[in-house]
Amino acid sequence: MSRISRDNVLAFVLAGGKGRRLFPLTEERTKPSVSFGGKYRIIDFTLSNLVNSGIYSIYVLVQYKSQSLIEHIRTSWRKFGVLPKHFITVVPPQMRKEAVGEWYRGTADSINHNINLIHDFKPRFVVVLGGDHVYRMNIKEMIDYHIRKKAQCTIAVTPAHSSQSYQLGIADVDSNFRIKKFREKPSFSGKKMIFASMGNYVFNSDFLVDLLSTKPLSDFGRDVIPYLAKRKDGVFAYDFSKNKIPSLKEYEAAYYWKDIGTISSYWQANMDLLGKQPIFDLDNRQWPIYASDFDCPPVYTAASRIENTLLSEGARVCGSEIRNSILGRSVTVDEGCFIEDSIIMDFTHVKKSSKIRKAIIDRFNTIEPKTSIGYNAKSDSRQYHLDPSGIVVVKRGSRDVSYIGL
Repeated sequence: MSRISRDNVLAFVLAGGKGRRLFPLTEERTKPSVSFGGKYRIIDFTLSNLVNSGIYSIYVLVQYKSQSLIEHIRTSWRKFGVLPKHFITVVPPQMRKEAVGEWYRGTADSINHNINLIHDFKPRFVVVLGGDHVYRMNIKEMIDYHIRKKAQCTIAVTPAHSSQSYQLGIADVDSNFRIKKFREKPSFSGKKMIFASMGNYVFNSDFLVDLLSTKPLSDFGRDVIPYLAKRKDGVFAYDFSKNKIPSLKEYEAAYYWKDIGTISSYWQANMDLLGKQPIFDLDNRQWPIYASDFDCPPVYTAASRIENTLLSEGARVCGSEIRNSILGRSVTVDEGCFIEDSIIMDFTHVKKSSKIRKAIIDRFNTIEPKTSIGYNAKSDSRQYHLDPSGIVVVKRGSRDVSYIGL
């Protein structure tokens, strides 16, 4: 992308969702702020994609339970601000339109409520991305495609099986990838490949402003895209499977994208990071995922057996066995513990002789000695949150840990 084009792109990251299906991980935070992969937050993937694509003018729109995310952006994304058009700024609901105190009614409504930011910045293109997906994507290639197609609006789509259609927005396209029809969560019979919306959009700025100012449209997937397709405006689909990321390894999934919407999908996406040849490998120096930087000591292990496990900075494991798991920063595991198929988040202390299987332990927890989690459904359901998938979730703890931005 030319410098002129890049400097005329304004990005909005939508990070205000309640994330009800991720409860209790979202009991005290919005979904994009949930920890992921040991040292990241979910939103770090979207922000890293923008920065790696050379897009540095970014507004993050927040809404529900946003303080954790605000602190994370403040403490972890202080990389910009030298130039006027290089920034990552959190924007709370401004209540600039309609009834005082009304929340955003959808993704398009959130942009409409902040349309003044587009007027002030005067970009040529507006990029709108969800903040709750795990993936790598070169946004520059999507904008170049948008320009080549002379599109007014381009929506990123990923190939998916028709069996998944009931939980996705589905685009029907012609031979030129113009969107003919768009449906939210339809049902399909049989087995075939479909194109599912990723919730990522590129708009010509003036087109988006005119559209939102002339017609009350609340949500991009539910209202805007079906309306544009019916009107036969210049709305195109961008095939994510054609996106090129440098240094992608041969064993990785060619176009990995996960909508972290449920406890089971969250757990599975974390497990996708494991293995000698993970389908989503975090080790890519040419397309890094940026994370917050804490002053943690190195990892320490003693007399332990650790297999197929990610250990984050400051983790300390003594005399225990850990398999197929992810440990966050400054997690401590005492002697005689067994942890398997689990995610243990930052600053949790697992005390002696505890057993944990297929569980998610949120931050700041203390697991008392000889605790058993994941072995007795009745006991787990009384003490913790037992997801229908069988995964046990221990909600955020209250250990007194004096770290900023947590």
